[in-house]
Amino acid sequence: MNRKIAEILLQAVEHDFTLNEIETLLEKPKYEHLGDVAFPCFTLAKKFKKSPNVIAEEISSNINDLFIQKVQVVGGYINLFVNKLKVTKEVLGEIALVKETYGQKQGNNENIVIDFSSPNIAKPFSMGHLRSTVIGNALANIAEKNGYEVIRVNHLGDWGTQFGKLIVAYRLWGKKEQVEAAPIEELLKLYVKFHDEAEKCEDLNNQARAAFKALEENEQSALELWNWFKHASLKEFMQIYDQLNIQFDAYEGEAFYNDKMQAIVDELKDKQLLTQSDGANVVLLKDMPPCLITKQDGATLYATRDLAAAFYRQANFKPSKIYYVVGNEQTLHFKQVFKVIEKMGYSWSKNLQHVPFGMMLKDGKKMSTRKGRVILLKDVLKEAVETASKNIEEKNPSLRNKQEIAKQVGIGAVIFNDLKNYRLNDIEFSLQQMLNFEGETGPYVQYTHARICSILKKVQFTLNEAVTVKELEESAWGIVLLLQQYPQVISDSLEQADPSIVAKYVLQLARVFNKYYAHTKILVEDDQRESRLVLCFAVATVLKDGMRLLGVQSPESM
Repeated sequence: MNRKIAEILLQAVEHDFTLNEIETLLEKPKYEHLGDVAFPCFTLAKKFKKSPNVIAEEISSNINDLFIQKVQVVGGYINLFVNKLKVTKEVLGEIALVKETYGQKQGNNENIVIDFSSPNIAKPFSMGHLRSTVIGNALANIAEKNGYEVIRVNHLGDWGTQFGKLIVAYRLWGKKEQVEAAPIEELLKLYVKFHDEAEKCEDLNNQARAAFKALEENEQSALELWNWFKHASLKEFMQIYDQLNIQFDAYEGEAFYNDKMQAIVDELKDKQLLTQSDGANVVLLKDMPPCLITKQDGATLYATRDLAAAFYRQANFKPSKIYYVVGNEQTLHFKQVFKVIEKMGYSWSKNLQHVPFGMMLKDGKKMSTRKGRVILLKDVLKEAVETASKNIEEKNPSLRNKQEIAKQVGIGAVIFNDLKNYRLNDIEFSLQQMLNFEGETGPYVQYTHARICSILKKVQFTLNEAVTVKELEESAWGIVLLLQQYPQVISDSLEQADPSIVAKYVLQLARVFNKYYAHTKILVEDDQRESRLVLCFAVATVLKDGMRLLGVQSPESM
């Protein structure tokens, strides 16, 4: 609506302004009696060399559009009252016509790569991994809604000195049958034990370095253990992804780039970008520490792998953008990597974007696998589904497909609890809050959707070829305005790489609808009944699609 009003004002201003400049000035009046949108004229006074009130009077006299029902000048403000019936007809008519594709942008044949989740092989999929996984998945869905082709990449942590530690720990204390029975749990115990013992015996770290060097040199027994650890981990990860209903297009982890890094190092040498520092090779960068490319012994590092990955993705996927959904503690690392690519002379470095997020904390501290301070995601999902199942048994025991709906509600609660938070904020892990199904929660939105589906099912509502929408109650206007904003919400969410914009939107839409529902007899037989049902259909459609973008399903009954 703001864009439409900005277009009308741009014609009325008759001065050298852009559409964006006009739209940026628009405000929401503090009180309803002051209109739907206000345009302050104070910043125009210098350019027009007139008082804001005179400017407002002149501009308002030029406004003549059916979209605007009334114009009012108050103290330098132009208060605009839109034609509510016209807007209501347009919004509800469009949703009725295009249904779940409302807000969908047309494809622009551009690819976006989204690197997310990236759990470490041979370590449990903890609550600490949830954030990257659900933020990245939601961002991928939102990018598709904005018309992009999305390549979802899971950059597995399947290389590094931790594998030397695990190999040593397994050879010293591991039992094959125990690892085969519960791979992740046993490997975690071995990993934690290694660190406990290494504090007492420094030689264990030397053994771990030697074991990893053997792995790098493809020593048979080390390679077999690494492959075993990787296969066992992936099997468990896939169970988690299945529960979250998340798929990937590529699983190339760090090990995949082992044979692709030397070319990067050689190019850096050829372009005279490498500098020796204490025996290591670094790229010097302005206003930040140097980027370490190879260690004294020639071993490569995270930066070398991420450089190789960026070049591989650029060559194979030709993306217009690559998003790295990785915790904010890696901000400096990605700044360095992107800057190195820029120094190498590649303009596509500007298309690389780190999407940082805050930590999942436990008792105010970061979760740590090394210290054994970890909460397994599979345990949380299991408890969430069980809690949802108990709620269903208490409130609606005759519900069909109870177990399937309990999964949708329980897992949806965990996902939504994360995504409703601004991504840069840290989140304190609270199972009680996560499984609270009332208030600002996923189940609250799901229940609103199910309630509307029940209303429509009760009257066997079907959309006619030509939807007739009449003027609705004043209390419905807030809903119409929110529905009208949905396409912009989707655009803003991608532009800011922040799914919480969509999560907050569906919460607000659910709240406003429930307030309307509490004071309106939707099914009363009058000439507005069909319009109210079309409004209900529109709200259910947008709620379901918004939740889908977040990776949450919306059952039709609860």
